[in-house]
Amino acid sequence: MKPGKDYTINLQGKADYVAQGSNSARDKASAHLFTYVNEDKLKSITTYASFIKLLDNYEMSTGVAEKVTSEELEENDVFLNAILQTQVMKCAHKYLISKGQAPSDIAQFKKQLFDIWFKLYNRDKSGGADSCGFEHVFVGETKYGKEIMGLHNWVQFYLQEKLNFVDYKGYKARDKDMPDANDHVINLQFSWKGLVKPMGSSFIGASPEFEVALFTIVFLKSNERVTNAVVNVDEYVIEVVVCRHGRAIGTSYPKLLSSNNRGL
Repeated sequence: MKPGKDYTINLQGKADYVAQGSNSARDKASAHLFTYVNEDKLKSITTYASFIKLLDNYEMSTGVAEKVTSEELEENDVFLNAILQTQVMKCAHKYLISKGQAPSDIAQFKKQLFDIWFKLYNRDKSGGADSCGFEHVFVGETKYGKEIMGLHNWVQFYLQEKLNFVDYKGYKARDKDMPDANDHVINLQFSWKGLVKPMGSSFIGASPEFEVALFTIVFLKSNERVTNAVVNVDEYVIEVVVCRHGRAIGTSYPKLLSSNNRGL
C-alpha cells in the first residue's frame, strides 16, 4: 500500500511517557491515526481479505482457552494458501531452504508456518491453550484484562480505530527521528478498549505476507529466546524483535531506528 494514495495517516502530537501497566495517558492526538484507507484493496487483494477474516477468531483475554471451530481452521488454511502464492513468500521459502531452515516441500512448509503462527499454546499458565503467535502479533490480546499485549498490525489497528475501540494517543520518537506520514514503520502509543499501550510499533501499509515472511525468517534463523535483528528494509534501519514461545512465535514487531531519507 502506498502512503498518500492507498492510505493517509495523521501523526499529530508526540505522546508522553507512560509507565507500563498504567492506564492513564494524555491524548496528544484528537483525531484518528488513519484518515483514509483504500478498503477496496483490502477486500479485493486475496491476502488482505483472507487475513481480515482471521481477526475475529480469538478470545481477547489470556487465561481463557481458545475454542477453534472447523470454520476457523478453514480460514487459517485459506490464508496460508494465499500468502504462499505470493512472490514475497516464495522468496522467503527459497531463502529458508538455502539456509536449511525450511523443507522444500510446499505442504511441509505450510505445516511449519501453521505450527509457528497458529498452533495454540499456554501463555497464561492458569488456563488452557489460550494464545498463538498470530493472535498476539496481528490481533492483540490482554494480560489479566489489565494490560495490552501485541497488536502490532496496521490493518487491525485501522479496523479497531474505525470501530472506536482504539484511541491513538500520538507517536513515540526521539526529536531527531521525527516520523512523517510517508513512513512505513511507526512507534506509537494508543489505548484499546480502555487499556493503554505505552509504546507499540507497527509496519504501516505493509502486506500480511511481508510481515509473516520477515518475522518467520528471523524466528527460524535464531535459536535465542529473544532475537533483536537490526536490518535494512527499503530506506529504514529497523530492529526486528522476535521472541520465542517454545517452537512458536511469542511476539514479533519492528522498531524504527532511523530513516535514511532523513539523512540519519
